[in-house]
Amino acid sequence: KSNIGHTQAAAGVAGVIKMVMAMRHGLLPRTLHVDEPTPHVDWSASDVRLLTEAVEWPAGGPPRRAAVSSFGISGTNAHLIVEQAPGTPEESPAPGSGAVVPWLLSGKNDTALREQAARLLSYLDDEGAGVRPEEVAFSLATSRAVLERRATVVGMELGEFRHGLETVVSGAAPVGGAVGGKVAFLFSGQGSQRLGMGRELYASYPVFATAYDEVCALLDIEVDVEAETLHQTGLTQPALFAVEVALFRLLE
Repeated sequence: KSNIGHTQAAAGVAGVIKMVMAMRHGLLPRTLHVDEPTPHVDWSASDVRLLTEAVEWPAGGPPRRAAVSSFGISGTNAHLIVEQAPGTPEESPAPGSGAVVPWLLSGKNDTALREQAARLLSYLDDEGAGVRPEEVAFSLATSRAVLERRATVVGMELGEFRHGLETVVSGAAPVGGAVGGKVAFLFSGQGSQRLGMGRELYASYPVFATAYDEVCALLDIEVDVEAETLHQTGLTQPALFAVEVALFRLLE
């Protein structure tokens, strides 16, 4: 309440957000708009204090915990204990480019396609962590015939590909067929922009970078997808167009 007042039906939610952010930053924020504690509480009888200044909330000891009370405007009261999540061990990165890549599967029929997925799973078991996902993706896309029934497994880490292949083998993943007709691309409009959009693609794929630079060179304004000005209409539209043309060239 000291920050934003009574949130009525959302009473308590702001407090949860505030404490989660406090845990994330390791800092207890001060209570705003308090000149002196209320005299109706005996502050000397306990260790409860108002935070008149921000206080560091160090890690390394017991887990950070906080109590959040919600006093709804209807009279409903709720109390929640929030505790920081346990730490997770850092994993060594698997070899690879760090880019999301597709593994393209195809077969004469569904059975043959699932058998191909099973062979890839066996390959992962035999080769272990030395498999480079982008090399497998390149081989599948360029050295195998494209047959009638198809499926795609997309990922970055070997665990993602293993899970995707298992769903193909089990029949849980959809299998499609080749269809006739032409391909159409829809360029999304304003509202789909985000800061840094296309950054990883630009760094990973020269085709994308070249097409993006060619479009930007034709514009009368400078496009900067890393700046907040990206959300201004006059910059949003050309930036989206540049990214989407580059996406098309990459897919092409």
